[in-house]
Amino acid sequence: MTLLIRSFWVFLLLLPADFLLAQNLESILKKGESTGAFWSVSVRDVNGVQIEEYQSNHLIIPASNQKLFTTAAVLDGLGGDYRYTTRVLADGAIRDSILIGDLIIRGSGDPSISGIFYDDEREFVFTSLAKQLQKSGIRGIQGNIVADVSFFDDQPFPKGWDWEDLSFYYGVEINPLSFNNNAVDLTVIADGPIGGKPIISWWPYNTDYVTFHNRQHIVEKHRKYDEDYLKYLGKNEYHLGSDLPQGYVEEEAFAVSEAHQYFIHSFDLFLKKNGFRTTSTFDAILSTQEYSDKNLTEVASHTSVPLSEMVIWANKESDNFYTEMLLKTLAAERQGLPGSFDAGIKEVRRFLGELGIDTTYVNMRDGSGMASGNFTKTSILSDFLVKIQQHSEFPTFFKSLSVAGIDGTIAHRMKGTPLYRNFRGKSGYVAGVRTLGGFFETASGDTLIVSLAANNFIGKVRPIDAIHEEILQYLYQSY
Repeated sequence: MTLLIRSFWVFLLLLPADFLLAQNLESILKKGESTGAFWSVSVRDVNGVQIEEYQSNHLIIPASNQKLFTTAAVLDGLGGDYRYTTRVLADGAIRDSILIGDLIIRGSGDPSISGIFYDDEREFVFTSLAKQLQKSGIRGIQGNIVADVSFFDDQPFPKGWDWEDLSFYYGVEINPLSFNNNAVDLTVIADGPIGGKPIISWWPYNTDYVTFHNRQHIVEKHRKYDEDYLKYLGKNEYHLGSDLPQGYVEEEAFAVSEAHQYFIHSFDLFLKKNGFRTTSTFDAILSTQEYSDKNLTEVASHTSVPLSEMVIWANKESDNFYTEMLLKTLAAERQGLPGSFDAGIKEVRRFLGELGIDTTYVNMRDGSGMASGNFTKTSILSDFLVKIQQHSEFPTFFKSLSVAGIDGTIAHRMKGTPLYRNFRGKSGYVAGVRTLGGFFETASGDTLIVSLAANNFIGKVRPIDAIHEEILQYLYQSY
């Protein structure tokens, strides 16, 4: 099959130029009218000259292409070498290996206290902190483990996030003290008789911080998996009502509420599992007024991987959690504590203005693009991609873009075409919206910069992707 596809492209390259150019941008998009979508396209050369466009000055919803603005602003404001440091502080004396007082964990906004950068060892940071506590002479805590979350304000979600998204990993709380991406990982195994309940387990540690109401059923093997999951709003309780065929295994990551409490609850369980004695009641504070630095002793700390690695993860995986954590960190560092979504958005807009982008038509309600009420233009997105090339952090930014057919959110796309391993960019999706922006080299060796958007379509995303890729192939042959 691969040989046939390659032969097809060789055949196309040998066709007369007038045949290849018989179609144009508008004719491709007219074929896509059956999708019901509103189309917008902007194509520029590396110097910023717009060489093709279709309704590029109309407002569109950018979806996750908004992450391009946010991650570039974060790199500009903090630098790719920026690292987070989470500090563990003791408020009291150590007697016979017991801390008589509280242990305060000061959150710094680090989104990476999970296994993502540590070979999937989700307890890596906990293990490091526990070893440091032992080295400091602490084997028990006669007091509370306390969360200091003063680095961010207490608004856990950006404006405009849909409440239905708040059940799942892509709609988790944004909190300066975060663990396991602020989600609990559920595994469901349909092992049992038809009509019975599947087996459930969850990580971390089948923690009682969450409650699952297992109302699921095992059905016949030939039946389709019917998902029915919902988090009760504001609670760490989850309705499980799915029908699973016999032998089916389902894994799902659910958002948790009061994420800082989830962190210290999980850390306390980890300590107990590893021989520490604790008496914590999981109290949490929202400011440092009660715990003045002069009365505290640092007994452990963790420093993260560089910001550059987090930006690469955020864009390639289109991770909302990472993007919003970075946005609030930018706000805290540039405008002072506590960091907020609004202050972060102001920083992004300031950065865009300094690049020479007209922000009149850049309306942001979050950093990740999931919120309702985000608007911009494909002409602005393509203009941004041209101008960011001159920034000192562009090599990191460019590295963060997915490679067609290879990785990230476009790992499955454009295989068997000239765009395979050639196009580097960012996709975006929310209901009724599909976007794609990035860079690629044409058949003649020129580099083009594109922003493609389909808004307001009904149905599956695959036909939209096919039209986006047909546009890219037309551009590849034409320039």
